[in-house]
Amino acid sequence: MAVLTGVVGLGLGIAGILAFRFSERSRDAADLHSEDDLPEGIAEVLAVLPSAAIVIDAGDDVVKASPAAYTFGLVRGHSLASPEMLRVVGRVRARGLIEEIDLEQTREKSESVLRYLHARVAPLGTSFVLVLCDDQTESKRVDAVRRDFVANVSHELKTPIGAMALLAEAVTDFADDPAAVERFGGRMQRESKRLTQLVQEIIDLSRVQDHAAPATTEKISVAEVVDDAADRARTGAEGKNIHIEVSPPSDLLIEGNYELLVNAVRNLIDNAVNYSPEGTRVGVGVDLVDERIEIAVTDQGIGMTAQDTERVFERFYRVDPARSRITGGTGLGLSIVKHIVATHGGEVRVWSRLNKGSTFTIVLPLAGTAADASAADSAPAGVLIEHSADSAGTASAEEDGPTGASSAGDEGPTGTVSADDDGPVGTASATDGGPNGDKEASAGDDGDGGATADSPKNLTEESEQRKLTT
Repeated sequence: MAVLTGVVGLGLGIAGILAFRFSERSRDAADLHSEDDLPEGIAEVLAVLPSAAIVIDAGDDVVKASPAAYTFGLVRGHSLASPEMLRVVGRVRARGLIEEIDLEQTREKSESVLRYLHARVAPLGTSFVLVLCDDQTESKRVDAVRRDFVANVSHELKTPIGAMALLAEAVTDFADDPAAVERFGGRMQRESKRLTQLVQEIIDLSRVQDHAAPATTEKISVAEVVDDAADRARTGAEGKNIHIEVSPPSDLLIEGNYELLVNAVRNLIDNAVNYSPEGTRVGVGVDLVDERIEIAVTDQGIGMTAQDTERVFERFYRVDPARSRITGGTGLGLSIVKHIVATHGGEVRVWSRLNKGSTFTIVLPLAGTAADASAADSAPAGVLIEHSADSAGTASAEEDGPTGASSAGDEGPTGTVSADDDGPVGTASATDGGPNGDKEASAGDDGDGGATADSPKNLTEESEQRKLTT
């Protein structure tokens, strides 16, 4: 019995010692990671900083970290995930000096850079180190685009300027040869036109590349935009015996800047003409899909590979550089299209097959129909318009007579509403034969496009009235 009591006591003693040591270790760890020792107000300051913030204690454990630090993958558990940053933290703690470091985070199983980070590491009090980290991925991308743009512009400007200098020298050398002067002069005009086009497209691109909404917008007919763009591109198409077929609906409206939208559609048509062989066709069609207008330009040209379709909207990118030199293309047209469409809240899609042709589609939000716009504009203020409430009533109209006169003689099912116009231009009459008797209303117009209406007749109790005001 005594032996058993001794064994139990020994076991309790060992358990007590282990519990005491575990408690001491837990307390030390809690003190090590406690935020109570942070300088007063530092937690509030870190909460409002836009940078990813990390506070590290003397044991290189993370005491506090912002959500952005976890998003960037800088912190895992209570430790820094980057060995390179951990070494910088150690140097800062030892020297007491501020250091900065640039980090490149790569994708797993790939060498492509996922994110560019810039970190600033500084001592915080006597026991902590503060790390502030900013994501500079977008700024580096913009810098790279700017450098490429400047390099490309310099190259593109140098080519026509150099050509014009050589041609001017040739004209001087052959001043006594009229045929040579005429030939070199014509080439100088072409190079001058190419230079002017390049400068103008650079200006256009600079105006729309920020994707800001146009300063002035209006509701525009899609048919007018497409027809105008096709007319402007038709001269170049006729030079290659290319027929432009246009089939837009007449009643769809979009909201935006008319000249910008015409420029975008024309650039697509010009691009289709430039990359199509002679004697082919370029089609321009408009469709309404899910309250969005799709303007598609299809050609029978050289087409593109999958790699080309991914880069075709980049500035100065050319699918066929030799063909671009012949046609005088600058490589900016499709980039301008992309930015113009983006400023109008839309997107551009491309489908292409090598040696078969391409289809570029502009997708824009629908702003309404011409019928909606005319209904809102045509009703004078205070005019009371009466509508029959017969559930079986339908309307039919047949145009008969000169311009401005409309008539309907279509006979529909029971309760059909028909209109007959036998008067002169601008005169309209309507006859309604419903189940409750014949009712007739007429409106006379003696002005140019203006309308005056007689007092409406009394309808049955089932009729419904509403007032349309402008």
